[in-house]
Amino acid sequence: MPPKRKNAEDADEKAKTTKTKKAKTDPTTPENTQPTNKVLPVTITFPQKTPGTLRIATWNICGLAASSKKGFKNYVEAEDADILVLTETKVNNEPVDPALVNRYPYRYWSIADKKGYSGTAILSKFKPLNVNMALPGHPDPSEVKGRIITLEFETCYLIGTYVVNAGQGLKTLDAKKEWNTHFDTYIRDLDKRKPVIWTGDLNVAPTEMDLRNAKSNWNKSPGYTEVETTAFNNILNSPDAPERFVDIWRQMHPDLRHYTYFSYRFNCRQNGTGWRLDMFVLSEGIVERVKLCEIRDEIYGASDHCPVVMEFRSDGCCSGGIAQLGEQQTEECLVSEGPAFDPRYPHL
Repeated sequence: MPPKRKNAEDADEKAKTTKTKKAKTDPTTPENTQPTNKVLPVTITFPQKTPGTLRIATWNICGLAASSKKGFKNYVEAEDADILVLTETKVNNEPVDPALVNRYPYRYWSIADKKGYSGTAILSKFKPLNVNMALPGHPDPSEVKGRIITLEFETCYLIGTYVVNAGQGLKTLDAKKEWNTHFDTYIRDLDKRKPVIWTGDLNVAPTEMDLRNAKSNWNKSPGYTEVETTAFNNILNSPDAPERFVDIWRQMHPDLRHYTYFSYRFNCRQNGTGWRLDMFVLSEGIVERVKLCEIRDEIYGASDHCPVVMEFRSDGCCSGGIAQLGEQQTEECLVSEGPAFDPRYPHL
């Protein structure tokens, strides 16, 4: 999630609230079709999962404690994702909430050294082979804690990230560059072994279609600078590497201007002023297995982000790892905060 934006975006929104009878954008255009509710619906229901698929959801909850008071559990129960990736959890210890423990037997929490800061979790109904919470090559492990978890399954990797924010005034853009450099290498190394599903709050709006006020935010606001968008687009389609990745929501919705983050300030939700920061990025070779990828845009108010959900055909990729539904295993998998998953991959 971006910091409270006090620059171009806020200025634009403040100006809008002080002007009267300004011409409104046609509400029937794609960029204005998202709901404007500011609290979670009283009743939350979703269509049943497509048969033969896994449902994976990602949600920046802007603090588990705060979100839990605003309907977090109602969404979790209604979605009933097979795997749930949570970002910006802000927890200081691993939660033992029965609602999560009973639903997800395999729970992994990456917790920052700084109290009440960042935090990433992956909650799964299926046992991974290995779990890693490091970003290989990064020189400062304390900057990585709370920001990344990788689960290795039999035929795929799942990476959940709460990517570093460039900060107000872009004061931490150098830290973002450091992260991007090592993450680019990391995701490509994994992809050479088996396909990758990367999800979470990626803290970048890849193109001008992914935020409302693109022009006024360009190279001024965290998440929409040339440095950040170039780094992200290089992951998708690097001129120097054979691996290709796909921003699956954008591929499936090429013309929509829908967002996952709406600041609580200046009526951004009501005005449709948002950013698309939360997404799924997949190895090109498994894109055909995706049957659905949607922003749960009515789920707003328990956080200033909306969840994103993907349904993924489970035969083949992830089979035997993720897709053995109902398999209950009690053995512990290898969990590492060091540089390697296990001795088979010494170069990481």
